Amino acid sequence: MSRTIRRGAPPKRPAPRRRQPAKKVSMIDRLVTRLPVSEQTLRRAVTWTITGAVGVGAVVAAGWLGVPAMVGAALAETAGQAGLRVQQIEITGLKRMDRMTVYAVALDQQTRAMPLVDLEDVRQKLLRYGWIADAHVSRRLPDTLLIDIVERTPAAVWQDRGELTLIDASGVLLEPVRADAIPDLPLIIGPGADRQEASYQSLLAAAPALKPRIRAATWIGNRRWDLTFDSGEVLALPEEEAPRALVRFAELDGARPLLGRGWLRFDMRDPAKLVARKPGLNQNHALAEPAQIGAGAEPATTGNGAPGEG
Repeated sequence: MSRTIRRGAPPKRPAPRRRQPAKKVSMIDRLVTRLPVSEQTLRRAVTWTITGAVGVGAVVAAGWLGVPAMVGAALAETAGQAGLRVQQIEITGLKRMDRMTVYAVALDQQTRAMPLVDLEDVRQKLLRYGWIADAHVSRRLPDTLLIDIVERTPAAVWQDRGELTLIDASGVLLEPVRADAIPDLPLIIGPGADRQEASYQSLLAAAPALKPRIRAATWIGNRRWDLTFDSGEVLALPEEEAPRALVRFAELDGARPLLGRGWLRFDMRDPAKLVARKPGLNQNHALAEPAQIGAGAEPATTGNGAPGEG
């Protein structure tokens, strides 16, 4: 009797695993991973931005829909309590003005709730200060006020009744100056001289060779200039065509030096002649050829007494 020997069935092979499709990464996710902040921080910033936009939008919408101001303010205060409050102030463009003054103006608010900060009001308050030519005020949610300052440039020192004040090229008063700390700027003297700063700069530009030697300018009778040089002489200019007279004097001084030769005063108020006077002499001297002054020749006497002011 024969036996049938059954061989066991071959073991089943495990079915091959299906490949999972690669997860697609969006462009935004890639950008997020490259940012130098954590995803949690970024989400918080986005949340504050959305919350701030909603808060500001609620106040604007309340105004358009005629909701009472009290309700709109309440909405804004709620946003402030949620974290939208002025906590930081960033100032740029400041060079000479006191930084604490800008902080004080920015914080002079009835409330710190960011939606209720009146940006234009802050700007107008800043423009009251002489140093500030312009200012831009904006919000950076959730808690920062941004202030960009455009300062004026000092152009001269104005002396009036013993007081010294720094002014810009248009005559705007910037700040007081101590007598022992006067900057290296032109000195203009007399009532109303600050309002003549622009014309004075034009006068100096007419004779650039003399500009480094002019130490002060006095506005006389609210109509003309007396210039004082570093060598001590005073030059009286006419009311009309003062730049032309200064150019003429510069030409004469260039041909044969007038300055530093012992003269006390030069008078060019009469366009037909140059009058000069020496210290200790009660005589004025007029020259047919003014260049002879520098040559050492004594000019002819034309009258007694010093030239009158005015």
